[in-house]
Amino acid sequence: MPEAHEVIVIGGGAAGFFGAIACAEAGKEVLILEHGAEVLTKVKISGGGRCNVTHDCEDPGVLVGAYPRGSRSLRGPFHRWRVSDTVDWFERHGVDLKTEADGRMFPVTDDSRTVIDCLTGAARELGVQWRTRCGVRAIRGKEDGGFRLETTSGDEFEAARVLVATGGIRSGPARVPAADLGHEMIPPVPSLFTFRIEDERIAELPGVSVPAARVRAAGRDSQGPLLVTHWGLSGPAVLKLSAWGARELAACDYEFDLEVNWTGGSAEEAAAVFRHERENHGARRVASRSPLEGIPRRLWQALCRAAGVGGEVTWSKLSREAAAALRKELTGGRFAVRGKSLNKDEFVTCGGVRLEDVNLKTMESKLVPGLFFAGEVLDIDGVTGGFNFQSAWTTARLAGEAMAK
Repeated sequence: MPEAHEVIVIGGGAAGFFGAIACAEAGKEVLILEHGAEVLTKVKISGGGRCNVTHDCEDPGVLVGAYPRGSRSLRGPFHRWRVSDTVDWFERHGVDLKTEADGRMFPVTDDSRTVIDCLTGAARELGVQWRTRCGVRAIRGKEDGGFRLETTSGDEFEAARVLVATGGIRSGPARVPAADLGHEMIPPVPSLFTFRIEDERIAELPGVSVPAARVRAAGRDSQGPLLVTHWGLSGPAVLKLSAWGARELAACDYEFDLEVNWTGGSAEEAAAVFRHERENHGARRVASRSPLEGIPRRLWQALCRAAGVGGEVTWSKLSREAAAALRKELTGGRFAVRGKSLNKDEFVTCGGVRLEDVNLKTMESKLVPGLFFAGEVLDIDGVTGGFNFQSAWTTARLAGEAMAK
């Protein structure tokens, strides 16, 4: 005999817990089914273990600009559950947040466990139960209404309403339920990843960063901090490019040419700096120090070597050809990307349940009454900075409240 519940949430992540809490606050009895060994694992590791809860952006019209997929659809939901609502909710539940210079918001403890304890504690107080190692293998509608769920543990459940909050591509089993009930799934591909590059220009520079680079690939460009890693390039500029160009980069199997402008400015601006150095510091060796703000000495020297500018060459002796080569390395260097690496702080996919098939006021399926969606299982994804969690909180809150009516 299947175990019966009023509401079942499939997925024990941020969206699953937040939706379950919202529903239980309205008096419903809720069970969460999680296929993994632990709940809230993504919350635990996000933001380097600090949990980037949301982003300090109160205007929904501005906020939606951070979502490569779902921006138009999220405008309404973000008016109904704003960033300030998220902040207020966490503060009411004992989690004070702080805002960093770039707008990212973290618990003042700088510890994701604070957020996990808050969510599990709030759920427990409301009587929400959860089962781990209990993924949903299949779901089907019942003739008399509601749903029957078969799980990987062998247990069967029934519920009048079901919330699918199973996350993205890394959460394998749970993309099945929506497809079982006739929902079309936009094929998922990774978003928010770093670039694998083997190039002698940056091979000895892990840890070097610049504050305002511009990168371009597959007809898209992005600007922001850029970080050299042991395996290639990372940082917000790369992560934003990987998000906005997720499908184009997947189509070329993550092998493409990347143009890097380390300065973020123009070649003409670099030329003006070079002229100033030649006229005012002609006897100074070119490679001795970077004349450009934000370009670290080690990077400058590596680019000088790549341009053929020897260590003894002074600004007054720098040839026109060498100056042009150095400007090219600075503002338009080309690097061969040969693969991707997952961003360790955020694991995000684009793709998922078609938004056209979901009522975005309630997050209920337009095809199957009683079936709801929240979080990354939807074809919604944001750039790095707390935006993916905010869409999870918003969609989950709307779904939880609607399921309780």
